[in-house]
Amino acid sequence: MPEIIRSILSSSVYDVAIETPLERMGPLSDRLGRPVLLKREDLQPVFSFKLRGAYNKLASLSDADRARGVICASAGNHAQGLAYSATRMGVRSVIVMPTTTPSIKVEAVKRLGGEVVIYGDAFDDARLHALDLCERENLCFVHPYDDPEVIAGQGTIGVEILRQHGGRIAALYVPIGGGGLAAGIAAYAKFLRPDIKVIGVEPEDAASMKAALAAGHPVPLNEVGIFADGVAVREAGELPFAILKDTLDEVITVSTDAICAAIKDIFEHTRAIAEPAGAVSLAGLRKHAPTLDVPGAAIAICSGANINFDRLRHVAERAELGERAEAILAVTIPEKPGSYRAFMRLLGSRAITEFNYRIAPGSNAQIFVGIGLKGGDAEKAEIIAMLREHGHTVLDLTYDEVAKLHIRYMVGGRVEGLRNELLYRFEFPERPGALLKFLEGLAPDWNISLFHYRNHGSDYGRVLTGIQVPPGEREAFEAYLDTLGYAHWDESDNPAYTMFLASA
Repeated sequence: MPEIIRSILSSSVYDVAIETPLERMGPLSDRLGRPVLLKREDLQPVFSFKLRGAYNKLASLSDADRARGVICASAGNHAQGLAYSATRMGVRSVIVMPTTTPSIKVEAVKRLGGEVVIYGDAFDDARLHALDLCERENLCFVHPYDDPEVIAGQGTIGVEILRQHGGRIAALYVPIGGGGLAAGIAAYAKFLRPDIKVIGVEPEDAASMKAALAAGHPVPLNEVGIFADGVAVREAGELPFAILKDTLDEVITVSTDAICAAIKDIFEHTRAIAEPAGAVSLAGLRKHAPTLDVPGAAIAICSGANINFDRLRHVAERAELGERAEAILAVTIPEKPGSYRAFMRLLGSRAITEFNYRIAPGSNAQIFVGIGLKGGDAEKAEIIAMLREHGHTVLDLTYDEVAKLHIRYMVGGRVEGLRNELLYRFEFPERPGALLKFLEGLAPDWNISLFHYRNHGSDYGRVLTGIQVPPGEREAFEAYLDTLGYAHWDESDNPAYTMFLASA
């Protein structure tokens, strides 16, 4: 530990990085009954903390190594931090990025002086190609998190926090992807102030450090969600794990909706728009800080603000759910004139955020309704109980991903007599040919019976598809999905699908 601390305190980051402010979030502080502070790393020249570690690594290289040039594989903030740092030092930088990288990030790296190489459909393809180029062209590889100098550079954030806030600190909430940022901050904080709780925060669908701690060593995840792409890492770093297993008090996970609510909180306080990974630690603070049993400030890191503009639509849709400010319900009402009016009277003056309905045969109708909440989950429970008392069947879909991503846009799509339909949810890479690759592998008698795609401004598109597969061919179909290589989930028993779309 003393060696890590010396490296942090002697880091060369301020030639390019700034000391970012530690801001008090007034409304959130009032809600939680303790000071809530936000470390504004989104204000760095490349809008992310990654600049610190990248520059410190370059500064640690010998003149001979810098003369060789540097290389990395990255689709985001590490790429920009390395390109910016290398240009400032007059060092050649090569950045390998997968074909799914949004053009805004590619152009940003080019503007910062990096030589962009586009290769592969996924990050792992780009990483392997970068290692190959590293060897062939005798370049120095700069890892985004599994490197002591990178970790030391990120650790300067911890130095600034403890200097900027001299009062009592109950907990630091640190975002974790590969673990470099968390390792640097946790090492310094625990060395100087062991009383401070250090809480790691990961997305629920990309919890690589939580899995590593449970296993006792880094392990690869089978699937990684990519909404918070800046922390979407399949396997935690070896060196960060070695540090964090002794310095973290706890690792918690947060949902996509909670991350979106945290982005909204940051915007309302600062008028800045954090990227999803940049708001992960505040989402964790919102979830965990009410359980703290010691006084003092709760501090989160706004780690970056490199967000594509078209992702804001998705963020805004999900923020209300993350704040427990909207309920999404499927409700059965009588299929007769006046039913809608009677249903609305039950809800009274509550705001209706969404209402989907299509006439259907039979005596009952299924409606998909969004209701604004002021009292969170308690008010939602009251509404559900009230509707059931009046004879309505109610299904709570507030936390159902299929309902929120797809079915809300497809209500009324029933087909009578449809046989052998399986429902699958996919994440397709956003690149030309991804859908064609999927279709070309289908057997001739596997008919697509339903398809919904909506772009959410990310590297991957979310797809819901129904496919008619005879029972005797299910095993072959599952084998085909495994060879396809796209993340997928069987949703054939999803209650929202059963209620609104499945064949009667």
